[in-house]
Amino acid sequence: MIDVRKAVIAAQDYFNSVQDLMSQNGPLDIQDLRLEEVELSEDKKYWFVTIGYNLPKSAMRNPLLPEVVRTKEWERNYKIFKINADTGNVESMKIREV
Repeated sequence: MIDVRKAVIAAQDYFNSVQDLMSQNGPLDIQDLRLEEVELSEDKKYWFVTIGYNLPKSAMRNPLLPEVVRTKEWERNYKIFKINADTGNVESMKIREV
């Protein structure tokens, strides 16, 4: 069985490998990627790893405010990864609603 550190690394590597597939409009401006939660299933077959990250909120531009005055607003997003505890393979990545 893999340990928690290997499960987290597997989730991070998977997330990094599919980032470019997460948007049709080019690369996402992902900020503050970090580990949020880790859980071993009761049957000890799977690790569930939650990773959180910030994305800029879609905001309407106000033409009366100059670009230098505007600040980015961020929205926290979460993904849950299901990792096989024997092989270390990522079996799924799901959106976690908060």
